[in-house]
Amino acid sequence: MDRQVRQADLVLRNNVFYLAAVIDAPEATPFEAKDFLGVDLGVRNIAVDSDGDAYSGGQLNGLRNRHSKLRARLQSKGTKSAKGLLKKRSGKEARFARNVNHAIAKSLVAKVKDTGRGIALEDLKGIRGRTTVRGKHQRRVHGSWSFNQLRNFIEYKAKLMGVPVVLIDSHNTSRTCPSCSYIDGANRKRELFHCQLCGYAGVANQVTAVNIGRVAVNRPHVSELDQMFSPPGTSPHPSGVGS
Repeated sequence: MDRQVRQADLVLRNNVFYLAAVIDAPEATPFEAKDFLGVDLGVRNIAVDSDGDAYSGGQLNGLRNRHSKLRARLQSKGTKSAKGLLKKRSGKEARFARNVNHAIAKSLVAKVKDTGRGIALEDLKGIRGRTTVRGKHQRRVHGSWSFNQLRNFIEYKAKLMGVPVVLIDSHNTSRTCPSCSYIDGANRKRELFHCQLCGYAGVANQVTAVNIGRVAVNRPHVSELDQMFSPPGTSPHPSGVGS
């Protein structure tokens, strides 16, 4: 392997020894992308790309639900054996989520590395503070959303392959019609997208991913989706709906 070991530590965790090796990995020479694969990150589907491929979060969300119920039962018991089982199972959910994110990141990078495309992601900084959740279940799912970890995995895997990754402003990416460029909050109804002007319909996450990819292609001359999609002389918010 073309790797150089910089450091190695033997770690004991939950009565299991792990050898943690830090290595230097050579990075491929980055290329100039002419097109971008847009990727929309979410909860029900962890990722949906502009090619129409979805990476479901059903298995991960199901595991989180089971772990949440089990934790509640064990915590209510409060016995020594219950506490021991809680400790034993701690970290299992995080390890599973990490493995899922690794697999998704690997698939996305492998898809674009031989096509001359880059990967475009939404800049989701502060997304938890900007989104609204209802009920205990949604708060738990929302709080455990590991989109930042997935983004980091995509970035470093892409760097090794020389694939460019760009972050774009998510403003109006889910509200803009990819067919006629009309922007309206009413265009999106949960999982479906239906343009109120031209009637274009599609899967909402894929429409968002397509718009993300288009913004990346047109950067840096246009910094906001409003400017890119709004016809000259028209308001970027024809319906009066803002970001």
